[in-house]
Parts: sequence; C-alpha cells; structure tokens
Amino acid sequence: MTQKPMIFPTFFLSGFECSTFDWKDQGRRDLVEETQHRSHADEDYRFLASLGLGVAREGIPWPLVERGAGTYDFSPVESFAAAQKRWKVTPIWDLCHYGVPDSCDPFDDQFANRFAAYAAAAARWVLEQQPHGPWFFTPINEISHFALMGGAWGWCAPFRKSAGDRRRLGMALAKADIFAAKAIRAVIPEARLIHIEPLLHVVPPRDRPDLAEAAHRAECVEPYEALDAIAGRTHPEWGGSPELLDIVGFNNYAFGQQEYKPEGGPYPALKPDDDRIVPVFDLILRGYRRYGRPIIIAETSGLKGGRDDWFRDLLLECMAAVNSGVDLHGICLFPGVDMPSWSEGGWLHNGIADLEELPSGTLMRKPCVAYVQELRRWQRKLKRVESLDEDPLDTPVELQDIVEAAREWKPRPDPDWY
Repeated sequence: MTQKPMIFPTFFLSGFECSTFDWKDQGRRDLVEETQHRSHADEDYRFLASLGLGVAREGIPWPLVERGAGTYDFSPVESFAAAQKRWKVTPIWDLCHYGVPDSCDPFDDQFANRFAAYAAAAARWVLEQQPHGPWFFTPINEISHFALMGGAWGWCAPFRKSAGDRRRLGMALAKADIFAAKAIRAVIPEARLIHIEPLLHVVPPRDRPDLAEAAHRAECVEPYEALDAIAGRTHPEWGGSPELLDIVGFNNYAFGQQEYKPEGGPYPALKPDDDRIVPVFDLILRGYRRYGRPIIIAETSGLKGGRDDWFRDLLLECMAAVNSGVDLHGICLFPGVDMPSWSEGGWLHNGIADLEELPSGTLMRKPCVAYVQELRRWQRKLKRVESLDEDPLDTPVELQDIVEAAREWKPRPDPDWY
C-alpha cells in the first residue's frame, strides 16, 4: 500500500476556547477562567487522551503573560503544559486568540515587532517545556474574523466600526503574524505553523441581485486577505512566503453560510432549509486549491442534540474532499469542553463535554454521549486509535487508510449536509 505520512499524531484533534478579548460591555475576559479549564487542565487532557485525541489547540494568552513590553510570565499556562506532558497530548499553541494587551495598539508602527518579541519568548518557553518535537503554533487565530469584530463591528478592542478600519486591522494583524512566524522559526526552525481562517459562503438577498458582487467579496476576497499576505502574494515587503503558509486551517460552523446585508455585519446565517446553502465540500475545495497547502478543519461543532449528526455529515463532506485530492490532515472537534456564548451568556452546548455548575461553583464535565459514540464509530471505520498509548509519537502515522476509505465509499457532496 502506498504510504501517506500524517503531520499530526492523530487524525481527530480537539482544543479549548481561550479567547482573551477586551469585550465591548464586559472588559477583559478570560474564557479559560470562565470554563475553569485552567484549574481542570489535568482532567480535561485526561479526557482527550481517553478519546484518542492526541492533539489539542491551546492558548498562550498574550494579554495575561505579558507584564510589560519585553517582560513575560508564563505561569498562567504552566498547568496546561504539565497536563499535556502527563497525558501525551501534543499542543497547537495559539499565541493570539482574540485579544491584545491593554497597552498595545494594533495600528501602531511597532505592533508587529512587539508581537514578534512575545512570540519568540513564547517559543523559548515552549521549547523548555517540550524539548522534543513536533512543535505547532498558530500565531494569530482567524485574522479576518478578528478584524471584523474589532475593526467593523466594535465588539472588542480596538472597537472600530468602519470598512476601512476592518481592512487596516486585518493587515496589521497579518503583518504581525508574519513577523511572529519568523520569530518562532528563529527559535525553533522545525516549528510547524498553522494559519486559520473561517470557511464562508455569502449570498445576496433574494430581492437584491445588485449586491452579488459585494457578497462575493465578503466570501471570496476578504476572508483570504491575510492568508494572501502571509503567502507573500501581497505586501511582499513584510516577508511573507509560501514557506510561512505552512499548514492552513479552516473553521466550519453553521453560521458560516450567510446572507449579505448592505448595512454591515454580522450577516444572518442561512436557515437549514435554505436552497442557497452549498456543500461544505465546495468551500474546502476552494480554500485548498487557492493555496495547495496541507489543511485541517481547525474548528467544527454542532449544537446541543445535533452534535453527532453534525460530526457525521461534516466528516462525509471531508471524505468527499479527500477523494478529490485535498491533502486533509485532521479534523478538530472544538471545543473539547463547552464554552459560553460571547455576547448572550449561557452555555452553547457545542463541546465534546458539557459543563454543569455544582452548588460549590465547580463546573462538572459531562461528556455528550451521542457525540462520543459517533467519534468512536468513525475512529473504528477509519482505523484510528481510540485512546492514546504511552508514546503516541513513537511510530509514524499514516493517512492512507483514510484515503482508501474515501475511495471505497465515494461520498457525494450534499447541499443538505447540515
């Protein structure tokens, strides 16, 4: 059988919500604290290991570890590193997951240099915790969405509300991402870099065909502006290159299929029975062909009782993409434990485990049984591990079983996929 080496130790990944934005009406937030993931780190990583999920996205929160320009304290993430080591889970370190320090202005000329200095310090800390690879980093998560939230919608700092500021913020973040990627590689030359953006499908209102071009820009131009810069296709003076666009991650949620509105976003999600919905296969294929880099689904989840159905349907769309030549190296079931709605409060019930508050205030982890059962079913069908052994990195992991399964099943893209 032809061998196809996999980048990660397991095909199914997970991760933890780690946003640290300065939110419009609530100030600085720490989603890790809100989910009690920091104090439950050992339990949470043991849970992932028991499910055979050997890779987890985890944050090193810039606003919490930087004590001043050039001064860093990584104690807020020490429990994560210890738990990863104990349970043999390989981290993907997010260095900026929605949030910059209070004293930091993304529009300042020195922003990229300041972020790069922090990224280098974070890489040195990671190397101390994890002397042997592989090492994975996401410098800045979802630049295009961060630019919308902070540049166009005023949801989080820097609280701007214009199309021009959206683009300025996005480009400032892209430049900082490039500088940080180079700083990480200066410390760890073998580091793998994962750049993550959402998969979007945006349509004009049925009665406004004149908005088709604007909807196309929102779908096919704006979400890729940062990746184009990182790849060196635009702003070559920043030093982007295909080498830096190492691995591309695409996030997929139901609200990624939207109807454009001229007064600005966020755009409303299409209802599940809308005939304008396209197969997610189409979106994966478009993103992959644009860059030709290895990809992962970097976040995906359904809600409440639909999580198992979502996972099954999304996986079949992914298998159709593999059958069309997409170099897919993983699907990240995100988050591993539930998370609160950013703006409305309350739990989203989108994790592999839900959270239930006990009288003591402790958030008890309760696995979603149907979701776990669906994961187990696909691990068996795809010949993936169902729990981690003592050394998940001791032998190369091959993707060929997945390629062969896709060929055998011949899944067809489905516009009614969710």
